[in-house]
Amino acid sequence: MRSLALLPLSFTAVALAEPKLDFAYGILAEQRGDQAAAAAAIEKARVADPSAFPLVARVAGYKQRQGDIEGASTLYREFAKGHPERLDAQLDYADFLRSSTPDDDFATKMARDTLEAARKQFPDNLAIERRLFRIYEGLEQRDRSRAIFEALARPHATPSDTLAALEMARTLFSKDDESARAQLDEMLKAACQQSPKNAVLARAASEHFRTTGRVAEAAEILAGHVAAAPSSLELRTRLGILQLAAEKPAEGEKTLLAVLEIDPRQALAHQTLAKLYRKQGRIPEALPHASEALKIRGGDPSEFLQLADEFLAADQPREARLLLEKAVFFNQSDASLAVKLAVASRRDPETRERASLLFRQAENLSGQDGPAGDPVFLQEFSEILLQDGQTKAAEERLRAAIRAFPAEQRKETAAAMRRLAGIWQKENRNAEAANSLLQRADSLDPR
Repeated sequence: MRSLALLPLSFTAVALAEPKLDFAYGILAEQRGDQAAAAAAIEKARVADPSAFPLVARVAGYKQRQGDIEGASTLYREFAKGHPERLDAQLDYADFLRSSTPDDDFATKMARDTLEAARKQFPDNLAIERRLFRIYEGLEQRDRSRAIFEALARPHATPSDTLAALEMARTLFSKDDESARAQLDEMLKAACQQSPKNAVLARAASEHFRTTGRVAEAAEILAGHVAAAPSSLELRTRLGILQLAAEKPAEGEKTLLAVLEIDPRQALAHQTLAKLYRKQGRIPEALPHASEALKIRGGDPSEFLQLADEFLAADQPREARLLLEKAVFFNQSDASLAVKLAVASRRDPETRERASLLFRQAENLSGQDGPAGDPVFLQEFSEILLQDGQTKAAEERLRAAIRAFPAEQRKETAAAMRRLAGIWQKENRNAEAANSLLQRADSLDPR
C-alpha cells in the first residue's frame, strides 16, 4: 500500500526532471557527433522549460550553424523582450546581431536599441557601455562614443572603468594629441593613487607612460604599486627593468636583488641581472644569474653549452656540471650536451670518480662523427682510460685529439703531444717516436 501511495510522487518527479534529462541526452549526442539528435533533444528541453536561457542560446547556436539566421534571431529576440531583467540575454542578443550580420546597418541599429534599452535597467554597466562604444564608432556617432569615454574617465572611477576608458582613448585620440594625453595622465595617476594594489591597473598605467617615452614616470607608477603590494613580484621585476632603462643601474639592481630574496625562482630577474652584470664587465657575478635563468625557464641546448663553456673557462666545473645536468635531463638524446657534461663531471672533484660512465655513454650517443670527436673530450677521456689501465684506448684518443685540435690551438695541441710522448717514455717504448713528438710539441709551444 505504501509503495502504491508513492507512485504519483515518483511520476511527478520524473516529469519535472524531463528537461534536464533531455538536455543530458543532447549533450551526450553532441559528444558522439550526432548534431541532429543533439539539436532535437535540447530543443525538446527548451520547449519544456522556456525560461532557461542557456537552452535558448544553445538551440539558437544550432540554428545559426545550420544557416537558419532568422530562426536563431527569433529565439534571441523573443527571449530578450520577454525577459528584460536578464542582462545576459540582452548582451547575447546584441552580440548575435552584430556577429551574424556584421555589415548590416539595420542589425547594428537593432543591437544599439537593445543595449540602450538594457542600459535603463542596468545603468553604468561596463559590458553594455563597451558594446555601445563600438557600435557608436561603427555608426560614426562619435559624439555618443565620446560621451561614454568621458563618463568612464570621471574622477574616482573604478579601476575597470579606468581601464576601459584607456582602451577607448586609443580609438578616439591620435598619439600626438597632447590634450588627450594630459587627460589620460591625470586619470591614470588618480586611479593608481586610489587603488594602488591593483596590479592590472598599475601595469596598464605604467605601459601608458612607457610607450609615450616617459620611462621615469612609468617606473614611478610601479614603485607606488610595489610599495602598496610588496608581494607583486612580477611588477617589482618590471620596476627594476624600468629603473635600468631610466639609467638608474644601482636602483634597478637593488630592486631585482630584492625580488630574488623573496623568490629565487624569478627567471626574468635573474636574466636581467645577468645582462646588467655582463654590460658592466662583472662576469663572475653574471654567470650564476644566467645559469639560474636557464635552469628555471629552460632554453635551447646551444644556450646551455655556451654558458657551460664560460663556467669551465672560469674554472668553475661544478657550476658547469649542475647546469648541464639540468639540460641533459630535458634533452637526453643530445650528444653535445652529454659530451660537455662528461668533461665538466671529470673536472669537478665531487663527481670525478663517477665520470667514466658518462664518457662512455656520451661516446656511444655521439657516434663516430659526432661531438665526441671534440679534442677536449678526447683528451679528458684519455686520462680516465689511463686511470683504468686501458693504455691502448687512451693512446687512440690522444692521437685523435692531436688531429682534431684547430691549427690556432698550438699550445693545446702541444700539451696532447707531450702527454702521448710521456706515456711511451714511461713504458719504455716507441723512444724515437716519443722524441720526435716532443720536438714537434716544442716547435708549436716552445718552453
